[in-house]
Amino acid sequence: MQPPLASSGISPPTPKQRKGRISGLAWLLIGIGALFLTGLLLTTLRTQRQPNNRSTLQAAENSFGVREFVNVSGGVAFSDVYPPDAPADKAGLVGGDIINSFDGKPVRNRDELQDLLRQTPVAKTVEVTYVRDGETKKTRFITISPEQVAMLADDFENRPAGHGQLGFEDTETVAVEGTRTSGVRLNVLSAGGPAALAGIQAGDIVVEWDGVPIRNRGEFLTRVRRAIPYSTVNVLVMRASQRLEIPVKIGKR
Repeated sequence: MQPPLASSGISPPTPKQRKGRISGLAWLLIGIGALFLTGLLLTTLRTQRQPNNRSTLQAAENSFGVREFVNVSGGVAFSDVYPPDAPADKAGLVGGDIINSFDGKPVRNRDELQDLLRQTPVAKTVEVTYVRDGETKKTRFITISPEQVAMLADDFENRPAGHGQLGFEDTETVAVEGTRTSGVRLNVLSAGGPAALAGIQAGDIVVEWDGVPIRNRGEFLTRVRRAIPYSTVNVLVMRASQRLEIPVKIGKR
């Protein structure tokens, strides 16, 4: 016959002790669950995070295919054309253009332009009057929906070829002396980067990118990203009073 536990010197666990062990296990399970939920939350946030494409825009701007409308003297300017193949891009507009008429109606400020865009149905051909380098121009495009613009942006951000890289660390929009135009000055170049290797120098002012006028920093940054890695782009720069066309082999981001 087995002796009672007390005779062996081992006391049976009290209810309080049993409760303590159960509580410790519960805390362990809670900790594991918290770690799992934290990991799941971080994974979800990474999945849902917008790519660094500045594409979180108001619907009116997004349906037009440009970013950052700005009130200026004579109408409304914008930072840059984005995404590629959106209406503004197909119409030949570039960042810095000043829109003063949309679909036959005058545009004096950002609110007016956004209202006109909201009132314009999808698939309508509209005429836009704008000013570039002091010259009034006209263009036309067919409107598309904000959803279609978002799809174009997604295609661009995830294109298999990747995005272009030029090799600079500091830029600014400046006026080109002796002209009515502006451009983008490259203040600091990356040593061994595509621009420096091609012969571009710090202080050069980019005024054209593969045939596209460059009038502000926003458009310049977008055009660099749009360039296909390892392709060659002709960059027109002003160096003092010289206009130099320099072929550059684009890097990859």
